[in-house]
Amino acid sequence: MTPNSNTRRLLGLDPGLRATGWGIVDVTGSRLVHVANGTVKSRAKDALSDRLAMLHDGIRAIIEAHGPDEAAIESVFVSKDGQATLKLGQARGVAILAAAQAGLEVAEYAPKHIKKSVVGAGHADKRQMVAMVTMLLPQCDPHSEHSVDALAVAITHAHGSAGAARVAAAVGAKA
Repeated sequence: MTPNSNTRRLLGLDPGLRATGWGIVDVTGSRLVHVANGTVKSRAKDALSDRLAMLHDGIRAIIEAHGPDEAAIESVFVSKDGQATLKLGQARGVAILAAAQAGLEVAEYAPKHIKKSVVGAGHADKRQMVAMVTMLLPQCDPHSEHSVDALAVAITHAHGSAGAARVAAAVGAKA
């Protein structure tokens, strides 16, 4: 659970059928603190239904262990390979379902938006993402490129939801 009432705990998810990255970040005002990160993996030799169940169970365990207040996920990147896009969509659906079953609202962000939010450029490469995530979360030691991407999703959500909260507070103050 979050350390105090002014802190929000965010779960970032980078969905994939083979590997779904996850990252937990606490946000207090504009301060970000790394809590945990990792990767939920499925076995390629298993049936699709079993792989999806493994992802679901893994994400549910992470939610139960860390008690996030909100979740955010990367939206589907549509590739030329329709089968790969479909499998990614299924993994993404399972991740959203796990968060929804835990009562979490789930925000969605496009890959270019995430890169622009974290690095400042929508076409950032993996090295730039790792450098910025570890700069923004200095105590973080990402477990995989998938967990780096998931932490970037959480950071993007922290930046976006903080701005939305400021706008809502300003509008509420004028009413």
